[in-house]
Amino acid sequence: MNRNTLAFIAVGIAFSACEMPATQSNNSTASTAVNSSNTVKTDGPKMAPPTDLQALAAKIVTQSAGVKEGEVVLVNGGVRDLELLENIVTEVRKAGGEPLLTIGTERIAKKSYTDVSEKYDSKEEKLGMAFAKIVNVSINVDSGETEALLADIPPARLAARAKAGEPVAKEFIANKVRSVSVGNGLYPTEWRAKRFEMPIDTFSKLFWEGVNIDYTSLQATGEKARAALTGKEIEITHPNGTNLKVAIESKPAYISDGVISADDIAKGNFEVFLPAGEAAVITAANSGTGKFVVEREYFNGKEIRNLTYNFENGKLTSMTGEGEGFAAMKADYDARGAGKELLGFVDLGINPSYTLAPNSKYGNWVSAGMVSIGTGGNAWAGGTNTTGGGVVGQLPGATVKIDGRTIVENGVLKL
Repeated sequence: MNRNTLAFIAVGIAFSACEMPATQSNNSTASTAVNSSNTVKTDGPKMAPPTDLQALAAKIVTQSAGVKEGEVVLVNGGVRDLELLENIVTEVRKAGGEPLLTIGTERIAKKSYTDVSEKYDSKEEKLGMAFAKIVNVSINVDSGETEALLADIPPARLAARAKAGEPVAKEFIANKVRSVSVGNGLYPTEWRAKRFEMPIDTFSKLFWEGVNIDYTSLQATGEKARAALTGKEIEITHPNGTNLKVAIESKPAYISDGVISADDIAKGNFEVFLPAGEAAVITAANSGTGKFVVEREYFNGKEIRNLTYNFENGKLTSMTGEGEGFAAMKADYDARGAGKELLGFVDLGINPSYTLAPNSKYGNWVSAGMVSIGTGGNAWAGGTNTTGGGVVGQLPGATVKIDGRTIVENGVLKL
């Protein structure tokens, strides 16, 4: 569940655009590869989302992204969500913007490694840099459908692609490109519903209703969370042995409430993830000692149990884990570049409506009381680390204190 979104978008833009025929207009559909999510076995027939896609598109464009007349908007997704993408493009036009639609496929994503020489993995992303200079808004709908498409690709190649995208990610930040990402690790698929121990129909309904909500109340909750996260030190504990203390930066907490507001932009926060409902703080440099234990995680579809991250003075010094997925996950981490080891953020779920199976040990970003920590890239939350590597740990049932004041108790958010 890593979240190096800006780097991912940057590499995706460069890859998709270079495949686009020069004769296509900016509102045409391009058959391109921009998805690099890990996938191997495909799901069954796709279900129609139980929501009004036209209303959702309007909300994403006008409310979440706040598209204005004259702005250039990159829209990206897969064939599965073509109706939603078409609606988004139309809404951008209605707002006076100029949309560019790119379509990703898993087949081309895989072939970009199997059929393309590795000597191109680290090439300069000139087209991505060009896009970063002209695009005002990026809207991405998760197009990953299965679990481990890139499981057989050497970690060094994945790391090289991520590294090549880092300068573009920095350029996106420098130019204050607003980004709306639909999915947030929760896009409904059969395999993901099983992870969360829910029937696919229920899981899908929860997702689409979570994306297409009224964000007004969530914004109010976000402001309470921002106030609660004001302090100097955060402490995370859990009966599983988790015990981590870390100093936090003095800047205001990042809030993902479904809307990129003028105030967010002023604070240096240009991204929002849907379904929304997060409050994150940037950890102070050279701070963070203890351990964080993730009871259940998956890498390329293989289970990892008791994944333990050990920190000392703000650096991930070691990790251990059980299960067949751990070795591959560790190899992927080891292949990544400098900055991957730096503790970067603590994130709390603040969405009271996104309730998953009560006994599930599998984490997510948004459920109220969920705790996530991560190393490496933290630019999405207003940090300065844009590395394409790092780890994320997510834990339900934890207790969180700010300067001794409890804001999450045994997984229950207390604002």
